[in-house]
Amino acid sequence: MERHSPSRFASFELLRILLPGIYFMSLVYLFVYCFNVRLFFIENLFIAILLFCIGAIVSGLSFYSKENPRKRKAFQTNQPSAYILERSRVLAAPSPLSEEESRRLYYYIMNHEMNTRFHDKIFFFGMIYQTMINIRRTSFWFGLIGLSGMIIYTAMFDTLSLLTIPPVTLVWIVYIMNIRYDKADRKMQDNYADQLFWLEMHRDAVDSLILERTTPNTGNEL
Repeated sequence: MERHSPSRFASFELLRILLPGIYFMSLVYLFVYCFNVRLFFIENLFIAILLFCIGAIVSGLSFYSKENPRKRKAFQTNQPSAYILERSRVLAAPSPLSEEESRRLYYYIMNHEMNTRFHDKIFFFGMIYQTMINIRRTSFWFGLIGLSGMIIYTAMFDTLSLLTIPPVTLVWIVYIMNIRYDKADRKMQDNYADQLFWLEMHRDAVDSLILERTTPNTGNEL
C-alpha cells in the first residue's frame, strides 16, 4: 500500500473549531451592536477582543463536540467502512468484523496506508461539510432570535429600529443560500465515492488486513 508523510489533519480540525466559533461570535457582536444592547464589560476594546477570542474557541469547541451531523443522510450512506464490513462477510463468513471493528480498520487504513494528498482531501471535505452545517444552524437560530428581537423592540419602543434589519436579513440570506445551493451533502458523497474507489483499487491489501483482523491470535488490536 501507499505510505505518506505527516498530514495536515490537525490544521483541518483546528479550522473546524475556529470557523464556526468565529462566525457565531461575529453574529453575537453584530446583534449586540445593532440591537443596542448595553454590555458595559465589552466597551473596553481589549476586553471585547479577549471575550471574542474566548467565545469563539468555546463555541467552536461546543459545535465540534456535537455529533449531530453524523446522523444526517450524507454520513449514513456509502460509508467506506460498510465496504470493509461486506468484504469481511465474504472473506470470513464464520466470524466477520463488527460494524465498530470495520470503522476502526477503515480509520487505520486511512491514517496509515493512504497517501498524504488523498488523506488530506478526505479531511478537507469533511471539515467543509461540518463547518457549513454549523453555519447553517447558527444562521437559523440567530434568524429566529433576530425576528423575536425586532418584535420585542417594536413592542417596547413602538417603532422598528432600521439598524436591526440588516443583520437579521443577512443571517436569513446566509441560511437560505445554504439550503438553496447546498452542495455539502453531494460533496460528501463524492468524497465517499473516491474512498470506495481507493479501497476497490487496493482490494488485495484491504483483504489481507481484514483476514489479519478476523484470524484468531494474530496480534494486538489496532
